[in-house]
Amino acid sequence: MFPIRDHNPSFRTPYVTYGLIVANIVMYILTMPAIGGEMLWYRLALYPVAVTNGEMMWGLLTHMFMHAGLLHIAGNMLFLYIFGDNLEEQLGHLVFLLFYLAAGLAAAGAQIMADPQSAVPMVGASGAVAGVMGGYLLLFPRARVDVVLILVIYVRMFTLPAWVVLAFWFGLQIFGGFMLQGADGGVAYWAHAGGFIAGLLFAAPRFLQLGGTGFWQLTEGHPPHPGTAYSESRIPRINRR
Repeated sequence: MFPIRDHNPSFRTPYVTYGLIVANIVMYILTMPAIGGEMLWYRLALYPVAVTNGEMMWGLLTHMFMHAGLLHIAGNMLFLYIFGDNLEEQLGHLVFLLFYLAAGLAAAGAQIMADPQSAVPMVGASGAVAGVMGGYLLLFPRARVDVVLILVIYVRMFTLPAWVVLAFWFGLQIFGGFMLQGADGGVAYWAHAGGFIAGLLFAAPRFLQLGGTGFWQLTEGHPPHPGTAYSESRIPRINRR
């Protein structure tokens, strides 16, 4: 089950969101084995044991732009594309960029704390993107998000409130952190959870500046502009409130 779009694209062009997507794609191409980019990939990954010992500290930043495969980068960039524009619109371009990087650092810190002696390279924008999702949840809990459910040959599209989609995703990370960490190919569950919580905290000042719960009442929990009417999809739809 994964989101494919929300119903409130931003009015302003999300230059930082687009720029981050381009930067990640460029770095993915540069580090592809097909062009001999393995050494750069390994050099720029994050190694918790190295950081714990004060070495290769640049990995705290550079790992956010490395990915371990096509599905890895595609999933992260899809989530960033869906949730990044509205948050960037509310925070402003520069603040959103700082927010994104800070969430990625917090995510890395959470994963290092969970396993400080790990020598497994950590890569991916998912911790920073999780921060974007946390900020989105705080500001727009009732935004409508289209989610596709695929179970073998069963395919359906649901429209769900953002809080359902994001709370479910966060719950999976907590479950994975306690039950699956180290058992399913090295997914950094605690980085995801740490980034998400950091995003909630980092977005709190803007939320309070907008009026706190009064902002929810004013916007009904949606981004503060009219929703988009999409053309009918071929995927069978089931509506949920």
